[in-house]
Amino acid sequence: MVGDHRIIHGRKEHTSFCIIDAQSVKNSNTAGMKGYDAGKKVCGIKRHIAVDTQGLPHAIAITTADVTDRAGALQALSTHKQKLSSVKNILADSGYSGENFAHDVAVLLCDATVEIVKRNELHRFIVMPKRWIVERSFAWLEQCRRLWKNCERQLNTSLQMTVLAFLKILLLRS
Repeated sequence: MVGDHRIIHGRKEHTSFCIIDAQSVKNSNTAGMKGYDAGKKVCGIKRHIAVDTQGLPHAIAITTADVTDRAGALQALSTHKQKLSSVKNILADSGYSGENFAHDVAVLLCDATVEIVKRNELHRFIVMPKRWIVERSFAWLEQCRRLWKNCERQLNTSLQMTVLAFLKILLLRS
């Protein structure tokens, strides 16, 4: 579905550039699987997504919140490895820095490079180039009432609800 949308808008079916990030989401009392993200102080799950420059998802993984951003990103990329075969560059924030992550991505996606965008040292708010695209995709997910908090008992159900939310976005944009 994402490939069809890209073709309609004059792009190739498979992207060559992805922006990756993770979002920690609090759990409700009924949620079954959870972990604790000490950096964000959230007990719940973590959504890992890789989007193209239009904000459309190409890789999604849902993990417990105690999984690191790097490990969750590698899980998302390896799960969707065939769809990401033409990716040559991945943009990420400083949570993904490190030689091991860049090497693992290069091995997984046939020599894809990882570019880390760091925050400004002046402690002022500046929009980081292209990083806002993945944040906008998370904002689109937040508009779905069922996704602002994790209420699902299984991680797979949370994944399917995230996919359905993106499907709704694609249908509205068509």
